[in-house]
Amino acid sequence: MKNNIVIVSGLPRSGTSMMMRMLEAGGIPPFTDTLRQADPDNPRGYYEYEPVKRLDQDASWMGSAAGHALKVISSLLKYLPPHHNYSVIFVNRAVEEILASQQAMLHRRVKQGEIDPTTITPQRLDQENEVLFQTYTRHVQQTHHWLMAQKNINTLIVEHRGTLENPITTAQQINSFLVEELDTTAMANAVEKQLYRQRI
Repeated sequence: MKNNIVIVSGLPRSGTSMMMRMLEAGGIPPFTDTLRQADPDNPRGYYEYEPVKRLDQDASWMGSAAGHALKVISSLLKYLPPHHNYSVIFVNRAVEEILASQQAMLHRRVKQGEIDPTTITPQRLDQENEVLFQTYTRHVQQTHHWLMAQKNINTLIVEHRGTLENPITTAQQINSFLVEELDTTAMANAVEKQLYRQRI
């Protein structure tokens, strides 16, 4: 484990922060900074590391994440340096729920004055969501295939809803996948069902 990097991935708003919190509770330290603070959309924090956003330009720091859990959005997985070994936990969430969650975040930002409300119309949102549904669905399928083809990556796919409904089962699956002695009870207790706010 000390030479391995645990990657938590998925689409935006798919439950990756929840998964990072589970791993932290289980005993795997998160590789994060404090630049992005918790907010109403993620009241327990984002668990992000800012340089991940520039992974396509500079990944020289990646070795420092060994023995830790690092959150990497699914579109950046292809930029993981090939000379490291990774255990990827990919969180699947219904695309309809992801879009609803992103829209709720958008409306909050409009109310707070971060976004001009005149740029947001129901018709535009419907059109964008239709395109995003197809794009996200195709992207997840392609990413799953890509992950399975990588020799330096082991992958576990977990379901967002299944984790919320039966967190101890997901915790045990992760423990077996990582071949660790994690605190699965603490991992399960880290799941807060009240934060599951956009459901289909």
